[in-house]
Amino acid sequence: MQRRTFLQATSAALGVSAQALADAPMPMVTLGKSGLKVSKFCLGGFHMAKQGEANGIRIIHRAIDLGVNFLDSAHKYHKGGSDEIYGKALSPSLRQKVLLMSKAELRSKDEAMKQLEDTLRRMKTDYLDLWQCHEVARHDEVDKIFAPGGSLEAFVLAKKQGKVRHIGFTGHHDFTVHQRLLDGYDGWETVQHPVNLIDQHYMSFINNFLPNARKKGLGIIAMKSNAIGEITKQNVANIQDCLRFAWSQNIDTLVSGVETVEQLEENVLACKAHKKMSPREISSMLDRTKKGLTGSKVERYKKPEAGAWRHRPHYDGDDA
Repeated sequence: MQRRTFLQATSAALGVSAQALADAPMPMVTLGKSGLKVSKFCLGGFHMAKQGEANGIRIIHRAIDLGVNFLDSAHKYHKGGSDEIYGKALSPSLRQKVLLMSKAELRSKDEAMKQLEDTLRRMKTDYLDLWQCHEVARHDEVDKIFAPGGSLEAFVLAKKQGKVRHIGFTGHHDFTVHQRLLDGYDGWETVQHPVNLIDQHYMSFINNFLPNARKKGLGIIAMKSNAIGEITKQNVANIQDCLRFAWSQNIDTLVSGVETVEQLEENVLACKAHKKMSPREISSMLDRTKKGLTGSKVERYKKPEAGAWRHRPHYDGDDA
């Protein structure tokens, strides 16, 4: 289904106009034990900046107009460019209306603290509402994070200093890595990982990790609802199915990447119009998607299957 057709179908199904949907309140949730009140749609910080600064600023301002209060970024996105766009888009008054998240991917205390200082300077803010340990993929990275002088010390210190309000971690490669991070430190407040309609067929975060994070009270930030575009590109499912399935899982919010104001409006309106899938609908969807392409052929960011070759892993912030 094309995006414009998707928007028209969403509006028609509800018997309301696109403008009425735009004016409708944004669904809000509590992000786990962080206590943050966030919109169920979180603006993705990488795609927002792909078409330049001016376009990124337009997207940010329109997102806020539509009720989005949760804004994503990372130190590595566009070599700091995404952080800088937020700094230019958010006046002091707008800054008080939103919750800013960014991330650091380096694994030592000193390197992570340097990345945090870079981000604060680029965003022109004194603090982040959420700072996450970015894209942890391998067990040796967990060792470095938890080691003396590792980046966990930076996250704990930054929160103590008031430079960040809450802390979490992200990744999309291997749920066992996430489990080690969860088990190794009780101070994490959020986690970000893939949630989509083929995840449960291979190395599933939804089945193997999400319930454990919920038990510990972490806020669940979903990402990769369209497997970086591969689900729709390979005709596994359409955009409407991808979004509806993700929001029907036991998550708090979904990070959604958009490159234009039009795409933003369509995804936000889908969020406002969302009706949760029934267990029967979810089961039917999984039965259908299991028959198509699954695994790292579609979810290129996951640990490849045994014997797989020429697998190009996806790293968060890749232009793909």
